[in-house]
Parts: sequence; C-alpha cells; structure tokens
Amino acid sequence: MRVLDANAMREVDRIAVEKIGIPSVVLMENAAIGLVDAIGERYPEAMSAAIFCGPGNNGGDGLALARHLSIRGYQIEINLVTGDGDMRGDALVQLDICRNSGLAIQEFGPEDSIQQSMESASRMDLVVDALFGTGLTRPLAGHFAEAVQAMNVLSVPCVAVDLPSGLNASSAEYMGPHVQSEITVTFAAPKIAHILLPAAEAAGEVVVADLGIPVDLIENASGHLHLLTKEDLTGLVAPRPVASHKGDYGHALIVAGSMGKAGAAILAARGAVRSGAGLVTVATPESIAQTVDLGSVESMTIPLTSNSSGGLGESNAATILDLAMDKQVLAVGPGLGTELETVEIVRSIVEQSKIPVVLDADGLNCFVGATDLLASGGAPRVLTPHPGELARLLGVTVQEIQVDRMSRVQEGARCTRSVMVLKGNQTLIADPEGSVFVNTTGNPGMATGGAGDVLTGIIAGLICQGHDASTAACLGVFVHGVAGDISRAALGEASLTAADLLADLPEAIQQLQP
Repeated sequence: MRVLDANAMREVDRIAVEKIGIPSVVLMENAAIGLVDAIGERYPEAMSAAIFCGPGNNGGDGLALARHLSIRGYQIEINLVTGDGDMRGDALVQLDICRNSGLAIQEFGPEDSIQQSMESASRMDLVVDALFGTGLTRPLAGHFAEAVQAMNVLSVPCVAVDLPSGLNASSAEYMGPHVQSEITVTFAAPKIAHILLPAAEAAGEVVVADLGIPVDLIENASGHLHLLTKEDLTGLVAPRPVASHKGDYGHALIVAGSMGKAGAAILAARGAVRSGAGLVTVATPESIAQTVDLGSVESMTIPLTSNSSGGLGESNAATILDLAMDKQVLAVGPGLGTELETVEIVRSIVEQSKIPVVLDADGLNCFVGATDLLASGGAPRVLTPHPGELARLLGVTVQEIQVDRMSRVQEGARCTRSVMVLKGNQTLIADPEGSVFVNTTGNPGMATGGAGDVLTGIIAGLICQGHDASTAACLGVFVHGVAGDISRAALGEASLTAADLLADLPEAIQQLQP
C-alpha cells in the first residue's frame, strides 16, 4: 500500500478533478460516506456526535458528514471554528447545504469561548475532529490550539477526519498541540503521519476510505514509502505442487557461531528450515559444531577450522566459497565474532560470493570502516542491522539513526547497493533505488536475544525458494512479526523467546497462503 505525503495527495486530487473530471465536491461527498461507514462499523451503538469543523476543506468534510449522519437519525451538534477569513469553495457549498437543511450550527471566532460546546460534546457518544487536515504546515495557536486541547480532555471517543488536527501529514514528528484520536479515517491512501511514530500514536486506528479515485493515480504518485499489508503479501507463499521435492526449494548455507554463541547459528538454521528452505547447511567452527548439530537436527553441519579462541580460523574463506558453489543463498554473521581473522574471512566471502548474501550481526560489524566493500560485487545482498549496527556502518550515532530512520535506511541501502532492513519498532526495508517499506507487525516482546538470528534464517530461506532480495526481506520481516504477535497472544511479552517465534512461524506463514 502506498503511503503519501501532503504534496503527493494534493497532486492526486488535482489530477482526479482536472484530468479525470471528478468534481471536487463529489470527492467531498465520497469522503463523508466513507466516514459514515467507518463510524457505523466501529461504533454501532453511537447515535449522537459533536462535530468540530474548521474553515477549510477538512471542515467541509465534517459538514458533509454531519448532514449524512443527521439523515441516518443521529443527534448532531455542529461547531464551526473559524479564523479571520470566511469559508469558500466546496466547504462553503457544504455549509450552505447544512444551513438550508435546517441543521443548527454554532460558530466560534478567535474571540469566542468554545467551552459551552465542549461541555455539551462531553454528553455525546462521539466527538469528530474536522478542524484541519493534510494541508496544515504550522503549529496550531490561539483558539484552534485551545479547541484541540479541550477536545483531548473529553471522555468521549474521538474520530479524526483525514488527519488529527495539529499534525503535519508529511512528517512523523509533532509540530505542537494536536488532537489525540481513537480512530482516524483518511482518504485514498495513508499519509506519513498516520504510519510513522511518534505522530502515528496520535492517529489511533487508521481506516483508509475510498474516494472513488482510480488506483493507478495513487500507485503512480510521487514518493517512495509503502506500507506492508497482509493483502499485498498473501499468495507469495504458494501451496506446493504434489510432485515437488526438497531440491525444488533451494539449499541455504549459513556461516555462523563461535565459542559461546552456538545458539545464534542454531536459531538461524532453524529459521531457514521453518521458512521453507529445502536444505540448510551450517558452516561453523569445529569447536561448536557438535552443539550446533544437536541443536538443529533438521539441518546439516560442516565444521570449519577453529582458531585458539574457538572462532573461525584464517584458512576458511576458500572452503566456504567452495561450499557455496551449489547453494542458492549465503547467510553470514550470527554469533561469528569480530576477531581480525573473522573480519578478513567475512569480507572475502561476501565480496566474492556469486549467490545472494544475507548479512547480519557480526557479519555487518566486519564491515565497519569498510562500507564501500559492500557496494562491490554483483550478487544481491540483504543487510539486517539494528540501529546500533547501522550507526557503526554509517559512522554516525544511534540517536542520529533514530531521529530520521527513513532517511538513514535509504542512505544505508544506497551506499551499500543492498536491500537494507533497519530492525526495531516499525522495521523499515529499503532498496537501493530509494523505495522504503514499513512493517507494522511485531511487538516489544520480540526484543529478546536470538530474534534477529531467526529473521536472518527466514530471509535466507525465502531467497532459497526463489524470492528476490527485496521481496524476501519484506515477506520475512512481516511473517517474523506475525509470529511474534501470535506468541504474544499466547505467552505475553515478557516471557517471549526466539524459540517461540520458530514455533509460531508455521501459523504466521499459513496466514499468507491464498
């Protein structure tokens, strides 16, 4: 699903009106009908609403909504909060219709107190915020700020029209005073403020209503942000033909583990197996090979020469590259360590690999100070850093990553020519061309050791089965999060472990089968 900023949505509206010929007032009517449908579905017992309308088109949407709700038998209170200018355009048309229909409208200017209307609104079933929508670019002040602050203290569910008033549709950051809504009904496509935190917290549940705008206008709109949804991903994990065999689903090679970190190799191997790889081989230091072999009975284990501390010995690069010759994917990093010998081996095998590479954890740390090496070579790569690992790769602080996650993940994908997965709340997946995909599955219970190793295995397993790097990353992150949500429902967040993700991964994948 496309996620647009305010300028892109404005251009979509313009094309719909000027080139396709949909009258703008028809779009406003469609918005009102979408609002009515959403309210009826989510608040079936509600029969009264206080609607606060601003002076622009968002207020026009609110006025059209008031009329449609009134026709359906709702008790309606319309509160028109204006500035220094008069309403115009389609909003004025809606105001005239409401007046001609006999609907009572309370008007409030900069000098008027809105407190009495707020007290009345507190006795209604719903309050509707239709003050300002996606066109707002500066903080609310004066009586508009007072209005949104007063709305927030009402103990009544709040429905925001298009965007909670006070937010900038094109930004994840708060500008100033803003409405905190229970649900937000937006139109045609979600906007950046609906999706990215912290602004998304103010939007509550987001419902996307159809305006009757052709889908291709939205798909071709400017911008690079996409929302991963179940509907978009369903069918990517198709049922297997009856006559298929393990060779049809690829062979993954995982280079992982060191003394004390055999679990990382085990979890990655089992993630690849659970995600559907036909065969999985783990190449791991001989010091832990038996532990890995016993911990992942569905995969094969090949011991590599160990150094004195139980990590990879210096002679392993050629062995690993030979092992990769007949494989479909090479996953490198979980639990490897970053000793000098290991760094040299990892850099060598990643640079020379002829097959797709999934690089995680210590595999990423091996390229700190040498990020340019990741941009060389022709094989597709998926990098799966957490904020600290991406900060080290880019030579910035973690705070700089977290302040603008979207720009930083795009930077990482661009400079490494790789698909970049920035893990964390709302994991982001970026491709080298600049597209960014936002994941909304998963929960804080997944902040536990080994969860990232499982993800590495899942993505590798999906590449094994023929998915390209970007699709495998998006699909892998999504089902990994769904598995976490299934685990949380059964176990809560505090007790969730990486092994629980593996146990619930089959159900997560099954949910995406047609």
